[in-house]
Amino acid sequence: MPSSALPPRSLLLALLITFIWGVNFVVIKWSVSGASPLVVAALRFAVAAFPAVLFVPRPQVPARILWGYGLSVGVVQFGLLYLAVELGMSAGVASLLMQTQAFFTALLAARFLGERITPPQMLGMTLAFGGMALIGLAAGGDVTLVGLLLTLVAALGWAVSNLLVRASGGANVFALVIWSSLIAPLPLTLLAGLTSGWGAVAHTLTTSGWAFWAAVLFMGLGNTVLGFGVWSWLIQKHGAARVAPLSLLVPVFGMLASAVFYHEGFPPLKLLGAGLVFGGLVLHVLGGRLRPVLSPAD
Repeated sequence: MPSSALPPRSLLLALLITFIWGVNFVVIKWSVSGASPLVVAALRFAVAAFPAVLFVPRPQVPARILWGYGLSVGVVQFGLLYLAVELGMSAGVASLLMQTQAFFTALLAARFLGERITPPQMLGMTLAFGGMALIGLAAGGDVTLVGLLLTLVAALGWAVSNLLVRASGGANVFALVIWSSLIAPLPLTLLAGLTSGWGAVAHTLTTSGWAFWAAVLFMGLGNTVLGFGVWSWLIQKHGAARVAPLSLLVPVFGMLASAVFYHEGFPPLKLLGAGLVFGGLVLHVLGGRLRPVLSPAD
C-alpha cells in the first residue's frame, strides 16, 4: 500500500543506519584482533556516553531500569558479543544470530507479560532454531561452537533490554541509550582485568594505533549515537510498524560485509542454516502481515 511506504528520504536514512549496523560487525571483528575484547566494548560505551550526556537530558526512568538496561546491553549483549567474535565467531553469522533477540523477546514477554505467541511467530522460531542447529553442526573455522553459544546469550541480553524499554513507560529510548552507556565501561573494564589480566588492558589502551581508535569512534558515535538517534527519530516520525522490519537488512549487510572484508565462505550446510534463520526471522516479524495476503479471498 502506498500509505505504508516510507518517504524516500526516510527510507534512505533507514537503509544507511541498517548498513552501518551491519558493517559494524566487521569493525568489531577487526577491533578485537590483538586487543582485549571487553576493553574494546568498554571504550565503545565510553565514547557513546561522552560528550553526549552533556547535551541529552537524563531519561525519566527509575534507577533500576537505567542500570538494568545498561548492564543487559553493555555487559551481556555487547560484552559477550565482542568476546564471541574474539573467540572465533564470524562477523556475518554473528550479525544474523543477534537478530534472534526477536524470538527471545517474544518468549520473555509471553512468560513475564502474558503476551501471546502467534502461530507465525512459533513457526518462525522453529525454522530459526533449526537453522541455528545446522550452523552449530557446521561449527569450525569461522564459526566456533563457544562463539555461537556466547552470541545467543548476547541476543538474550538484548531481549532483556527490550523488556526493560517496555517497562520504562514510553521514555525517550535515545536518552536511555546515551545515559545507560555510562554504566557499562567500569564493569567491562573490571571483567577484562580479571579475565585477561591488567597487562592486556594496559596494552590495549597504550599501544593501539589511530586505526583502532577510529574503529572505536565508529562503534561509539556512528553505530550507537548516530544509529540509535536517527532510528529513534524515524520510529517517532513514522511508527515502529513501518520502520522496525527494515532491521532485517542488518544481517544482510553484515554477511555481505564479512564476505567482502574477511572472505567468509558459506558452504551448503552453513548457508542452509543461515537461510532458515533469516526465513524464520522474516516470518516472525512479518507473519501477521502475510496472513491476510496469503489467505483466500471471500
